[in-house]
Amino acid sequence: MKKITTTLLMFSFSLIAFSQGNTHKQETGKFEGLANTPPMGWNSWNTFETHIDEKLVKETADIMVASGMKDAGYTYIVLDDGWMTRERDKNGNLVPDPIKFPSGMKALVDYVHSKGLKFGLYNCAGTKTCAGYPGTRGYEYQDARFYASLNIDFLKYDWCNTEGINAKEAYTTMSNALKTAGKPIVFSLCEWGDNQPWNWGKPIGNLWRISGDISPCFDCEDNHGTWSSWGFMKIIDMRKDIRKFSGPDHWNDFDMMEIGNGMTFAEDKSHFAMWAMMASPLIAGNDFRKMSKETLSILINKELIAVNQDALGIQGFKYADENGLETWVKPLSDGNWAITFLNRSDVAKKVNFDWSKNTIKDIDFGHELNPSKTVYKLKDLWKNKDVGTTKKAFIADLASHDVITLKLTK
Repeated sequence: MKKITTTLLMFSFSLIAFSQGNTHKQETGKFEGLANTPPMGWNSWNTFETHIDEKLVKETADIMVASGMKDAGYTYIVLDDGWMTRERDKNGNLVPDPIKFPSGMKALVDYVHSKGLKFGLYNCAGTKTCAGYPGTRGYEYQDARFYASLNIDFLKYDWCNTEGINAKEAYTTMSNALKTAGKPIVFSLCEWGDNQPWNWGKPIGNLWRISGDISPCFDCEDNHGTWSSWGFMKIIDMRKDIRKFSGPDHWNDFDMMEIGNGMTFAEDKSHFAMWAMMASPLIAGNDFRKMSKETLSILINKELIAVNQDALGIQGFKYADENGLETWVKPLSDGNWAITFLNRSDVAKKVNFDWSKNTIKDIDFGHELNPSKTVYKLKDLWKNKDVGTTKKAFIADLASHDVITLKLTK
């Protein structure tokens, strides 16, 4: 009897000890509501790659404010790969490069915040980043606490050096780590679409890349041997039937923009119009210090930005394609629509769109544009002028690789 009592007591103490072994609550899921419209801002990679420093960030922040970009909605400054040293410290912590950032990363974050902007950093799900800096594999919760201590607002999380890792599990772990650390941070899944993140990313991240890296060209492929980067129209064509997965706080990300990085003015306009139509995040990738007035005029076109930021949050779709003259449509709030005519060909085209003969149905979200029943006013969003109504056919000349975007208002 004594033996039984002793055994029961020992068992009871074991249960108590086991139940008290881990009292810390692990949070799960992303921070909700941080990106109810597509994020807007700037990322360093397209122009600077790993050649980044404190001076560049401060100058970029200053220009975002002075140029009107902040007022137009550009909020985030995101430092991409190369901001840390090549090795972690003895405690396993990431170390911001003291040569590139002599005042320290926290001071730089505070500077950006003082301008009314938000700050983002980059890392990778693998053992190393794409440029060979320390990745996050095995350090997810430690790194999340570090980001929270810096008070950052955005994390871009890449997919290099991830052999043997399950993508959904890796991104879920980092998402949970950010949530547990407690600082609301937009989580950008940069997985390139290889594992179809649109199928599983909504509870994990606020946006997810759908392709490999973009190139500053209209419709090209830059083959780098083991991988390719893509012109912006190639990226738009790359994924079929994924628009239904995109919406407020869970966006299909078509990559950072290449506007101002060497394409023609018409191509830059088309690039911006299509990112607006696709409800993609608007993350500029050019050098603001060398930005032309023409480039700035594209980036701060408030009418196009309003199409991108529309509260309905629906990604547009291609309605028609006639010998390279494409018609793209996007349902907007209040029953309004945006329509973009894009000349993909190498020769000028004539747009002649008879509204009475076109009833447009959005089969994914149930919207319908029927101009034969409802008359809409037309506004050219590039010229910022009214151009009639849907009572008459819309007729216009359209140069090669150029674009016309109209807003249809009831």
